[in-house]
Amino acid sequence: MNAILAILCISFLLLLLLNHENNKIPSFSQTTEIPEGIITPNKINTSIGALRFMDGVPIKKTVDLVYDNLDRMRGVDVYLKCMQAASMRHLIKGPQALGADEYNRVMLLQLDSKSLYLTANTSTLYVNPIINLKETGPLVMEVPLEMTGAINDAWFYYVSDIGPFGPDKGEGGKYLLLPPAYDEEVPEGYHVIRSSTYRLWMLMRMTLENGAKSAKDHIVNNLKIYPLEAQDNPKPMVFIDGSGQNFNTIYPNDFHFYEAIHEVIQEEPLDMIDAETRGLLASIGIEKGKSFSPDKRLKRILNDAVLIGNATARSIVWYPRTAGTINHMNGVQMYPDSESAWMRLFTDQNVFFTGEDGHTMNSDARTMLHFPYSGISPAMSVKTPGKGSDYGLLMLDHKKRPFSGKRTYKLRIPPNPPVKDFWALTIYDSQTRSMLQTDQPTPTIGSQLENMKMEEDGSYLIYFGPKAPKGYENNWLQTIPNKSWFVMLRMFGPTEKWIDQTWRPAEIELI
Repeated sequence: MNAILAILCISFLLLLLLNHENNKIPSFSQTTEIPEGIITPNKINTSIGALRFMDGVPIKKTVDLVYDNLDRMRGVDVYLKCMQAASMRHLIKGPQALGADEYNRVMLLQLDSKSLYLTANTSTLYVNPIINLKETGPLVMEVPLEMTGAINDAWFYYVSDIGPFGPDKGEGGKYLLLPPAYDEEVPEGYHVIRSSTYRLWMLMRMTLENGAKSAKDHIVNNLKIYPLEAQDNPKPMVFIDGSGQNFNTIYPNDFHFYEAIHEVIQEEPLDMIDAETRGLLASIGIEKGKSFSPDKRLKRILNDAVLIGNATARSIVWYPRTAGTINHMNGVQMYPDSESAWMRLFTDQNVFFTGEDGHTMNSDARTMLHFPYSGISPAMSVKTPGKGSDYGLLMLDHKKRPFSGKRTYKLRIPPNPPVKDFWALTIYDSQTRSMLQTDQPTPTIGSQLENMKMEEDGSYLIYFGPKAPKGYENNWLQTIPNKSWFVMLRMFGPTEKWIDQTWRPAEIELI
C-alpha cells in the first residue's frame, strides 16, 4: 500500500512539473527579466476573496467581484464625504414638516427630548429660518439686537456669523443674502452675504436669561425676512412654535441616504462641490440633470455601503485614532497630557478641518463633527476669554468603556466653573445622537438650574443612572437600561481657566 501511494505521489509531481514546463513562457531575443511585483499571478487570495486571472487578464467571476467591491468602496466614500449634505437636507426637512416651509415662516424652538435633533441644547431659544434663494432672489433679513448664530450652506459649509462674531457685531442690522453668481448692482446699507448655494440654513439663538417669553417676544417683534424686491410690501412674518414637538432632522442609514444627496445635487449649482467629488457621486449614479435609478444589484451594494459607512463613522466618533502610526486625530483630545476621556467638538479647535498646516483636509475630523453634531461657526471654538462658546464631550467612562444605561455613574464638576454666561451638561442617545428620551423632558443640568445641590467645597456631583441617588434628585440625569448614552458639556463665554485648562472637569466614573 505504501509503495502504491509513493508511486501516485511521484506521478502527481511529475504531472505538475510537466504542466509547468508546458505553461512556461519561452524566451526570445528581446526578452528581459521582469522585476518581482509586476507580474499578476493567476490566483490571488485577498480580503474580498480569491481573484483569478489568465496571464493578468481577470476572469468574469473576478471582474464581477471586483466591481462589487469598487461600488461598495465608492458608496462608503460617498457616505463619509457627503454626510454633511444629507444632514443639512434633513435639518431643512424637519422644520418644513411643521410648517416652516417659506422664508417668512420661522420656527422658534425651546427644544426638549421629543425632537430628533443632533445634540441640540435645552438652554437657549433656537430661531431657525429656512431660506431658498432660488425662489426668493436676494433676501433681506433684519436681525435684532442680542442675536447670535451662524449661516451654513447646502453642503454645510460655513458662510457667516450673525451677532457678536458677525458683521453686525451684536448690534443687529440688515443682512442682504445674495444667491450664487449674483452680478447685479448691490444696494448700500446692508451686511452683504454672498452664498455659493441656493439653500441656506440659519441657526440663531437667544439667551433665556430673562425667560422664554421675553426671548420669544423679542424675536417676534423684531425679526423680519423678505425679498429685496418686496421690501415695500413684505409678507407678514409667521412664527411657528416647535417646542415640545415630535419631529425628525436626522438622515437615515439606509439607501435613502443617497437619495438625499441626489436631491441636493439637483437643486444646487454644479460648482457647489469640486470635480473630484462630482466624479465620485457620478460613479454611483448621482449626477446633476439625471435621474438616480440604481438597479437591484447596485441598490443592494449601496445599502451595504451605508451600513459600513455608519459603522466607520461611529468608530471614528467613539474611538478616534490618537496614537500609533495613524494618529491624525490626536488633536481631538481635550487633555492630551493625561489619560482623560474628554474630547473636543472640533479637532485641534479647527472648524474647517484643514489639518495642522491649514491646507490638508482631515476627513475624520469632519466626520467627528457632522455625524453627531450640527452647525459650524468659528464662534464655537473661541480662545478669547468671555466670548463665544466651547464644548467638551464624554463618549466613554474613565476606563474608556461605553456607558451602560443600567449602571450608575458619577461626575464631579469642580467649584467655580469658568464661564461668563453659563455652563450646561446634556445627555444624549448613542443611537440618535439626540437628547435621551426618558421621564426628563429637558435632560440637562447646569448653572441655569436654581435647585442643584452644591457640596461644601463648592463643587457639584452629578449622577447618571436609572434611579436618582437619595438627596441628589436635582443633580441626576436619568438613563435607560440596555441603552448607551454620552454627554456634552457646554461652556458659554468660557474664561481664562477653561482656556488654559487650569480648571478641568473630572471623569465620569462607574459607581
